[in-house]
Amino acid sequence: MSSEFTGERVIPGQVDIDLWNEHLSRYAFAARLARRKRVLDVGCGAGYGSAELSNTAATVTGIDISADAIAYATEHYTRPNLIYQQAGAAQLPFPDASFDLVVAFEVIEHLTDWEHLIAEARRVLSPGGQFVVSTPNKAYYAETRQQSGPNPYHEHEFEFEEFKQALEQYFPHTLLFTENHADSIVFRPIADGRTPSADVRLDGEAANVDEAHFFIAVCAGQMMTGAPAFLYVPTAANVLREREKHIARLEGELATKDTWLHESQQKHAELVTLHDQQTNELKSRNEWALQLNQQVKDAGLRIEELQQEIESQQAAAKTAVDGYEAELARLETEKDTAIQWGQKKEVELLAQLESSQAEFTKCLALFREAETTIEERTKWAQSLEAEVENLKQQLESIRGSKWIRLGRSIGFGPKVD
Repeated sequence: MSSEFTGERVIPGQVDIDLWNEHLSRYAFAARLARRKRVLDVGCGAGYGSAELSNTAATVTGIDISADAIAYATEHYTRPNLIYQQAGAAQLPFPDASFDLVVAFEVIEHLTDWEHLIAEARRVLSPGGQFVVSTPNKAYYAETRQQSGPNPYHEHEFEFEEFKQALEQYFPHTLLFTENHADSIVFRPIADGRTPSADVRLDGEAANVDEAHFFIAVCAGQMMTGAPAFLYVPTAANVLREREKHIARLEGELATKDTWLHESQQKHAELVTLHDQQTNELKSRNEWALQLNQQVKDAGLRIEELQQEIESQQAAAKTAVDGYEAELARLETEKDTAIQWGQKKEVELLAQLESSQAEFTKCLALFREAETTIEERTKWAQSLEAEVENLKQQLESIRGSKWIRLGRSIGFGPKVD
């Protein structure tokens, strides 16, 4: 199971070493109070802090609202006396007096109902139990985040007095500490692998709450004894070495920025050239625009002239249209008269046509009757011609008869011409 640093949730190996030490030091601070106790780590995140507490505690329960965080912690930080559970900070799913120590580091500022966290911590603590809670100093963060603006992950940030009063409403005995990164000179013996003890000397006056990076409080319902300062020296605590590395990183960044500056200067020169070109082009376009303005002005005058001409033509056209309309009215009247005359003529012609048609029909009947008579007379004439021809043949036959010739010669018989 993998996860990533979002800006608020710390993942080992994915954050700056100073940020890592800042978070781990709080758990080292609380681990002194966790010896042989039942411990609850509220907002355990990736689980590295719960594992730190488990080194001295009897049992540790780490809870977080994020299922991904619980899965990551379960995979990477397992101990026999350590368990993880998904749960919210404002409503702890545990019976009263279940724990001897409750820690909540950098959690309270993420809650809208942050009072519930304090009340729930008091409820689940045993009578002699302690609540260790930390939060950023609002006044310090407001100054350091002027450029980037408020932290988008924070719901409510605290100044010192507000934080103190909120805790004392539930815990009458509250000890407050400041947490800061500080330069120190460390003398470490070259030992045989054992963790050496340390004598600590803190110079200067008491802690300045206005300049504190973080506030951390140890709260209890009963009187507590002692409030020693705590100095955490991480393994990567060679400040000079870290500064040298930081300077090297800065030099690399500076070289990158020099390259970027050179490129920017080249781009600037190109932009200046482009600006000059655009300026000249703008000048030409302005001159062109002035010419266009004059042309537009001239065109406006011409438009006025054309409008006057159009108005004059419209008046003439109206007069002509009125004349056309009068002529059309006269023609319409003549057309109506002609139509009426045509209709009347049509009636008369139809009557004449009907009369002529009747007469034609009568003539046609007479013609057909005459034709029939002609056909009959033709046939009769043809029959007469045939009869005449027959008679002629008979007559010739008679003429040629020897008896007739004989009778004629003697003057006897009929005279045939």
